[in-house]
This record gives sequence, structure tokens and C-alpha cells, in this order.
Amino acid sequence: MLFKIGRYLMTPGAKMALLAFALVFPFLASNEYQVYVMASAFVWAIAVYGLNIITGYCGQLNLAHGGFFAIGAYTLALLTADAGWSFWPAFVAALLVSAALGFLVGIVSLRLKEHYFAIFTLCVGFIIYLLIDKWEELTHGAIGVRNIAAPSGFGLVDFTETVPFYYLVLAFLVFCIWFMGRLSRSLLGRTFIAIRNGDELAQSLGINLMRNKILAFVLSTTYAGLAGALYAGMVRFIGPEEANIVHTFDMITYLLVGGIGTLMGPLLGTVGIVWITQSLQFLEEYRMIIFGPMLVVLVIFFPRGISGQFLTWMHHKAQSMGPGKKRKENKVQNASTEEAKNNA
Repeated sequence: MLFKIGRYLMTPGAKMALLAFALVFPFLASNEYQVYVMASAFVWAIAVYGLNIITGYCGQLNLAHGGFFAIGAYTLALLTADAGWSFWPAFVAALLVSAALGFLVGIVSLRLKEHYFAIFTLCVGFIIYLLIDKWEELTHGAIGVRNIAAPSGFGLVDFTETVPFYYLVLAFLVFCIWFMGRLSRSLLGRTFIAIRNGDELAQSLGINLMRNKILAFVLSTTYAGLAGALYAGMVRFIGPEEANIVHTFDMITYLLVGGIGTLMGPLLGTVGIVWITQSLQFLEEYRMIIFGPMLVVLVIFFPRGISGQFLTWMHHKAQSMGPGKKRKENKVQNASTEEAKNNA
């Protein structure tokens, strides 16, 4: 019975049902604040998908990811609030700036390996935070940037309203997930996974390590910049705290809980934790007393994350079935095996 349910969850129909629920969610929500929370969760999920590219698929722990989120947010904020740009040109500029800076940082940082790379990117993230906080002539320092432009609806829709903006973010999230799915099944995605499994193995296969690592890093920072730009357009006021290194560790937590190196893990982990923290708001500063142990228990019993553990279980279940049933469930086995191996 559980295997049949799991088999259904891996079908395109289940994904369409999930999309349908997202589309009708504003009509099911009891108030506008819940729609705002879900839109915020979707924005962070986009950033976590970017982290999944460099960390989940390529195996490089980037601790400056939150800094690139802030770069995207500040690029859009400064161009719209100070330079007078409209939202969409500033949005494109935010993506380009995030990608360009990601390329420059990647050229230097990706010469390092393992924990040396992580420590270097942690320093980069802290430098980004200091620049935003102290460079008052450019970033306005602790005062932050106000009056950030909202997305233009070209006279058709008002994105300053919560529900239209929710659907805008949902559209970007769907595109990011679609792109991630295509990437994970492509030759480039398998190249990233080969690098994650070991530099020596990847080199023996003729893979150019530096070029592919930089490409993964740039894709990751572009995702972060996209999420940051959407975030700035949503809240319309940002400060140096957007670059705080804490946000990077929040995103790592979302990724670990959902399932690192999986397609749906970033979405499940981000949305789940955001709503759990929102439901514990009434406890104020004591909410971490409950949320902390819950997170520890989840990591202990689901070390591969929710999505990763599910895919692993499906793979083992398919392997334990008889030959006749194996042929019957061949599509499920192939799908679960591929992603479970990627998550191993």
C-alpha cells in the first residue's frame, strides 16, 4: 500500500496536483498574511535550489550563498531606488551582477578543495556583509534602502498586491524547478555528480574540473541573485541583515531537511520549515526550544532528508520485489534508482 502511494508520488500527475494546490492556495488561505508567508517561502526555495546546484550536485559547500542573495537584492534596490530604473531592467541587471561576481569569486575559490573552499567562501560571505554594512555612500549602511520599485505589471496586473506577486514568484519557482530537473538529467548534471563523487574520478573521465565547477558556481549565484531580487521587490525595504551569514546556514538547513541533491528536497525543506517556524511564533523567543529538538530528531532519523529518504526507501523496496513485479514497476524503479543514487 505504501509502495503504491510512493509510486503515485513519483508520477507527473502528483507534480501537477502539487502545482494545482499552489495555484489555488490563495483561495484556500484564511488571510492575506498566509499568502505572503507562502510567497516568501517560495522566494527562499529558489535560493535553496541554487545552493543545491553547487552543494547538492557538485559537492562544493558554498558558505557565501546568502551574500549573493543580498547582492541580487541590493543591485535591484539601488538601481530602482537611487538610479531611477524600473523593476525589470534592474531585475536583469541583478542576475547579471550576481553571475559576474559569482564567476570572479569562483575563479579564485574553486582552486581550493573541501573545507578550505568552505572556509574561503565563509570569509567571502562575511566580506560581502561588511561591505554592505560599512559602505554607506553606496549601500546607505545601516539605514538600508527604501522605496524599492515593485514589479511592473505593464498595466495588466498590480504586483504591489500580495496575491498577484504570489503568482509571479510561483511562476519563477516553477521555471527554476523545471530547469533543475532538466539539468539533473542532462550530461552537464551527470558531470556535476561525477565531480561530487571525487575529483580524481572525474578527471579520469576526461572532465574539465575547473570549467564545470565555475559553471555550477555561476548557476548557483544566479539563482541566489534571482531570489534576492524578488525578495527586494516583495518587501521593498532591505538592510545589511539581508547579507547576514545566518541566512546561508538557514538555507543549508532547508536543504538538509528536504534532501540534498534531490529535485523536490529544496522545496519541501524550505516550505516545511518556514511554516513550522510560523506556527511556533506564539512562543516568541522560546520557539527554538521546540523547533531545535524537532530539527535534531529529523536529521537523526532522516539523514538524507525527507525527499532523499523517500527515494532511498523506494529504491530498496523496488530491489526487494520479485522479478515479475520488478518488470511491472520498472518505471518507478528506474526513476527512484536514478535520483537515489544521485543522493547517495
